[in-house]
Amino acid sequence: MQTIGVIGAGAWGTALAQILSNEDRDVLLWAREESVVEDINTHHENTEYLPSVELSPNLKASNDLEDVASRDILLMVTPAQHLRTMLHEIKDSYKDNQVIVVCSKGIELESGLLLSQVVEDVIPEAKVAVMTGPTFASEIARGLPGAVTIGIKDAELGAELQDSLGAKRFRPYVTTDIIGVQLGGAIKNVIAIACGVVYGRQLGESARAALLTRGVAEIARLGVAMGAKKQTLLGMCGIGDLMLTASSMQSRNFSLGAALGEGKSMESILSQRNAVTEGVHTAKATLDLAKQNAVDMPITEAVYKCLHEGMSIEDAIEDMLNRPFKYDMKGKEKRKAS
Repeated sequence: MQTIGVIGAGAWGTALAQILSNEDRDVLLWAREESVVEDINTHHENTEYLPSVELSPNLKASNDLEDVASRDILLMVTPAQHLRTMLHEIKDSYKDNQVIVVCSKGIELESGLLLSQVVEDVIPEAKVAVMTGPTFASEIARGLPGAVTIGIKDAELGAELQDSLGAKRFRPYVTTDIIGVQLGGAIKNVIAIACGVVYGRQLGESARAALLTRGVAEIARLGVAMGAKKQTLLGMCGIGDLMLTASSMQSRNFSLGAALGEGKSMESILSQRNAVTEGVHTAKATLDLAKQNAVDMPITEAVYKCLHEGMSIEDAIEDMLNRPFKYDMKGKEKRKAS
């Protein structure tokens, strides 16, 4: 696997291309906007999506989709809800032994499919992997250390990807639990919104820690019900990603929650952003999966109601605090006697 294409020149796509270019890998970054391509190739910067980061002169961008999509490894870094559309655009360029690595986090809203399943639906013959983890694009692009998890069913192919995509300051770990990798990376965005609300409402660090812990429990319950390994969700793509996303204003999801907690409207928040906040879509998709699998996810449900049904922050907090106490006895959750 000698050549790498990166589809999507947003912040994370640019950061990944930057890492690989610094390692002298043969990488080409695709952007739809000609202005972004020119900015990267001429000025070695992406002022639209990754400002204030100097890019490597080795990093090349193109708006020739067919050229980028024909490479040995294809990193898909488009917003989750646009992945299917982009796959249809590149499917005729797919070739045998090419590996498609999904680097977006989310669940397809219309179908309820995980993103690896979307790839298999559009390009059934594709070899699919998923890469996710606790990373901020601006830090990784500047060469600060970070780590991710690659989920892939074929462990041998995963080891090849690890060598092709890894670097001294960018360490990929491999697991065959491709379901757990995706659920951890997607649902943590929903929990991060809730943690942002706690921060914006000034409810305290104790409340945020409690919410984080219960959020991990929600993710694990759904993950196990869908065939994931709980151990996966305790690692880089689960707790690791959640800790980062739910504790920093650099996170689009946490900062959106914080703004909601301060009393701002969804319309005003989203109107000031040029990047997708995936947790907004993932809240509904996750709640649908929870119902299908008979899993209780009260934090996810509260976030969904605030984002999509107009529930007030005050009512959501009151509902959460009024939930009956529970305790765990011999592995079975039971209501505490009143």
